[in-house]
Amino acid sequence: MAIDVAHALEYLHHHSEEPIIHCDLKTSNILLDQEMVGHISDFGLSKMISTDRLNYSANKLSSLGLRGTIGYAAPEKVEVVVEGATSIAQTDEDFICVTLDWWPTNKCDYDQCPWGQVGLFNLDLKNKILEKAVKAFHPLRIRVGGSLQDQVVYNVRNNIENCKPFQKQDKGFLFGFSIGCLDMKRWDELNEAKVTFGLNAFIGRKESETEKTLWVGNELCGVGVSARIEAKQYAKDMATLKNLVKEMYPNPKTQPKVLGPGGHDIIDGVTHHIYNLGPGNNPDVVRRVQDPFFLTQIAQTFKDVSNAIDKFAPWSGAWVSESGGAYNSGGQLVSYLDQLGMTSVYNHKVYCRQALTGGNYALLNTTTFVPNPDYYGALLWHIVMGSKVISVTHKGSPYLHPGVSFVFINLSKNTSFEIDIFHDLNLNGGSPNFEFKGHKEREEYHLTPKDGNILSSVVLLNETPLELSDSLEIPELKPELVDGLIPINIVAHSIAFITIRDFNAPACS
Repeated sequence: MAIDVAHALEYLHHHSEEPIIHCDLKTSNILLDQEMVGHISDFGLSKMISTDRLNYSANKLSSLGLRGTIGYAAPEKVEVVVEGATSIAQTDEDFICVTLDWWPTNKCDYDQCPWGQVGLFNLDLKNKILEKAVKAFHPLRIRVGGSLQDQVVYNVRNNIENCKPFQKQDKGFLFGFSIGCLDMKRWDELNEAKVTFGLNAFIGRKESETEKTLWVGNELCGVGVSARIEAKQYAKDMATLKNLVKEMYPNPKTQPKVLGPGGHDIIDGVTHHIYNLGPGNNPDVVRRVQDPFFLTQIAQTFKDVSNAIDKFAPWSGAWVSESGGAYNSGGQLVSYLDQLGMTSVYNHKVYCRQALTGGNYALLNTTTFVPNPDYYGALLWHIVMGSKVISVTHKGSPYLHPGVSFVFINLSKNTSFEIDIFHDLNLNGGSPNFEFKGHKEREEYHLTPKDGNILSSVVLLNETPLELSDSLEIPELKPELVDGLIPINIVAHSIAFITIRDFNAPACS
């Protein structure tokens, strides 16, 4: 056995494509095959070095950066406890929401212009892929808005003679663009879906008309983004807006909801925006999106918003009305789906992803409209996950993120996890009642990046690439049927949606 190990180490040091030094060699990492030949396993603590460093001293070598390498690593055991007796929160049925933004083609950040022809003035609403991507959700909630909504005017009854979209300006306008005019034909086209529409803020407002015009708009509260108003004035105008909505839509069943910062019995939803990864050109964006400790920090914001609503506006619900990860059009090739579980746990009703099209964070490719990986993650959530939220905890690595009923996100680069499910029916605490073993086949959807590259625009479902058909149809998302007695295995760098049909949680009945 010692000779087998020596041969393996000699190969790793001198004959592999990149020299590898195993940093955790011990008896538990030596595996025997059927012929009793020894093999080295568990490469999670190995180091890859270039050939010109092979002559370095041991001290110098020990300072090299830690790297993960290809090799066998036994999965970590993880216990997941489901408290199925009661629910802890509830989302809207249409929890998944996407935004359509106003940005024109010449919206640029960091020497790149990622919006193309997909802003609200230019978007080809008859594109077949776009149409089928939206219809796959049946329905998909769409939020129309963004930074430039504060400079939009609406050509009602054709009372604006020169109705033009946004024009680039050097100075004197918010965000460097002029006022944009939307005609009613385009309005009708946009409103064929379930739409959450953002109103403008300052257009037409004059000091002499303070009782006639409303100050509502995008990111105007607190410190604001390029513009702000005082809370007292905002509250008055939201109350006026609510009265206008009631007057124009007297039937409560068809009456639009009013969303915005709080107010007693005025708003139906309290909205906030999340861009917790920092600016799109931040070199740490890729690292941050894989760091569970960093990603979890934003949970405090969701909790604070939920607690504030419970205390001051219990008649309404929390919405994330815009979230793109990194601001200023997002980070190139960076995709994420870590916040859906967190927001649902903290009783948020809707989560609007920035954006359906446009920017680096789009669910659909800006040029071709071919779905990006996060589109399929959002679609699977819409298909698989229900609206009732039950508590799920786990004992194991923080790189494994439990969702609800169930979605698991494995952020680890090298480690897979073997999941055992426990059912906790105790209403007053205590140990879980029993380990759950399913007797029916469970449905598993495992999303992994192509070739293990987390920046790939191609995602695999159960090892099969998700690609449009020849007729441009969205691929059917078929689960893998797995024996319910086998532990759940979550591979490295993956998102898994697991449906267990014979798990009876009273809270979900």
